[in-house]
Amino acid sequence: MQYFSQKKLILPEGYFINSSQVPTAKDLNRLLVNSGCESFPIQKLSLAIKSSNFFFTIQNESKNNLYGFVRVTSDRGLNANLWNLCAEKGNNQNLFYSILLQVTLEKINREMPGCSISVQAPVTSFKSLEESGFILDPNGIRVMSFKL
Repeated sequence: MQYFSQKKLILPEGYFINSSQVPTAKDLNRLLVNSGCESFPIQKLSLAIKSSNFFFTIQNESKNNLYGFVRVTSDRGLNANLWNLCAEKGNNQNLFYSILLQVTLEKINREMPGCSISVQAPVTSFKSLEESGFILDPNGIRVMSFKL
């Protein structure tokens, strides 16, 4: 998938993108639940974040809270997968999703060109995903998951 950004999106004043400070699994679980996603065991979530190729968070300068998150795993050749895409509910939720997608897709296209991109995301992100060029269930392809 080739991604072309039509315009650069800007975060509201006081918010910033971070890709170096690893969020705690506890903070990420809180954000996941507040975004309508399921939470995960702390140790497994910590390992998943550390094992990812990269991640992005949206944080607030004054509160230093977590407002958005996405992580990426890839074989760096054929596939890149976006996981745990989430954004705090509220007036900025769609903007946060769109900005996370924009910076993530730009990095994938720059560092892993030619990778097929898939995403695991909540229903609340579908509008932002479609605006970023994702197609929901192309050709009837459905994702399945297995829980032990």
